[in-house]
Amino acid sequence: MPVTIYYDQDADLKALRGKKVAVLGYGSQGHAHAQNMRDSGIDVTVAELPGTDNYRLAVEHKFKPVSAAEATQSCDLLIMTLPDEAQPKVYRSEIAPHIRAGQTIGFTHGFNIHFGQIVPPDGVDVIMIAPKGPGHLVRSEFVRGGGVPCLVAIEKNPSGKALQTGLAWGSAIGGGRAGILETSFRDETETDLFGEQVVLCGGVTALVKAAFETLLEAGYPPEICYFECMHELKLIVDLFYEGGINYMRYSVSNTAEYGDLTRGPRVISDACRQEMRKILREIQDGEFAREWILENQAGRPTFNALYKKDYNHPVEDVGRKLRRMMKWIAVKEV
Repeated sequence: MPVTIYYDQDADLKALRGKKVAVLGYGSQGHAHAQNMRDSGIDVTVAELPGTDNYRLAVEHKFKPVSAAEATQSCDLLIMTLPDEAQPKVYRSEIAPHIRAGQTIGFTHGFNIHFGQIVPPDGVDVIMIAPKGPGHLVRSEFVRGGGVPCLVAIEKNPSGKALQTGLAWGSAIGGGRAGILETSFRDETETDLFGEQVVLCGGVTALVKAAFETLLEAGYPPEICYFECMHELKLIVDLFYEGGINYMRYSVSNTAEYGDLTRGPRVISDACRQEMRKILREIQDGEFAREWILENQAGRPTFNALYKKDYNHPVEDVGRKLRRMMKWIAVKEV
């Protein structure tokens, strides 16, 4: 079934003009949505915790942050951009006591709605605009006159105007310049989690570490291993981004292309595909969501241990040294 794609001409910012929009959280997505919507002529309020870096950044950007409770009482559209794990607590303590029929609550990811961690009351529209890129890109592309593609989804529509509100929001942050694809909270949540775990974060980092370790164990210098297994990955991803797999293969050597076509399927074997299917089932049946919720309730013991273990992985140690040599890279270390 073809996906419906909307553009600026399909959206009407009048759906938000004269109304108050509150962006809850001034982190990666929040700062971009708040600034872009303000620049589009929308009345935007930011909700943030006093004393935090994000609060100070919002003030620097000429906002006057308020509490989530105050934002809920005064806004027509409340946009949740807090981390998934923080949203339910804030919703229960500051939003639920004040949210009322006729308001709209918006999300940039469907996790808490799809897995039932937040259940808005009857009479409230529930919508989603999910940019397919990090917040800094949402902001920088908007400033350049472009935009990042977005997904739009409608979970509840008692007003009958939820889609118009969603498209106005998406257009106001620049999504209508690139395309706003219609989806559902379920499809966005499950595919987003799968992509993060199997390709974009989990799959890539595991592949890089395993390849680096294989070369290192075979006696090759760690600096050479780093360049081959991590540094040059950006060059390939850029080719994917610009023209897909075929353009990447067109751009590399014939030797590299033959190795890709003949050896790649040996790395991503049937056993790997079976594990991907298992991971997808864990997402679909809620097993991953339950695990992540319990992990946060317990203080993240597994998360913290695994993060600490990888922080000083050999590929990270040699990478820190090599990146400092490359003056054209704006080095970012955490």
